[in-house]
Amino acid sequence: MSQDEFNSFLKRHAGLIYKVAFTYCRNPADREDVIQEIAIQLWKSLDRYDDRFNETTWIYRIAINVAISFHRRERRHSQLRKSIDDASVGMIAAPSTEPNHGLELLMHCVEDLADMERALILLYLEGTDHATIAEILGISVSNVGTKLQRIKTKLGAALKGRLKQNTGEESNGTR
Repeated sequence: MSQDEFNSFLKRHAGLIYKVAFTYCRNPADREDVIQEIAIQLWKSLDRYDDRFNETTWIYRIAINVAISFHRRERRHSQLRKSIDDASVGMIAAPSTEPNHGLELLMHCVEDLADMERALILLYLEGTDHATIAEILGISVSNVGTKLQRIKTKLGAALKGRLKQNTGEESNGTR
């Protein structure tokens, strides 16, 4: 594949790559790093792509592995340095694709999930079927269904808690 073909390939799948990066990186600078690392790993892995499988399945597998590795590495290193407040960074260069309040609440709840749970819910919310999710994550199809049900329950409880917390903060501020 030539460089131009690879660039077209990346453009075709930019949304998928961005969604994976956004799921694992709240900080815009980290998100850009992950997107670049995903592109590098896709380029390096081109010769190992098996065209019997769907292109998006292959991309998801690489993108999720890169994002999880980055997330784990950053979690270890974050204790060694001070982080800049996300809101401050957002005021400098907030992309127009930032989520609305409801989606922001959901993303905060998703942040509390384990890495594998994040990957699974991302793929589910993308509309990926259970068999493809199983293939991407290397688990059984029945395990996908079981884990999804548990994640949905966990997210539902977390959302209720966050909504209750937000409502309590708003009413306390008006007294």
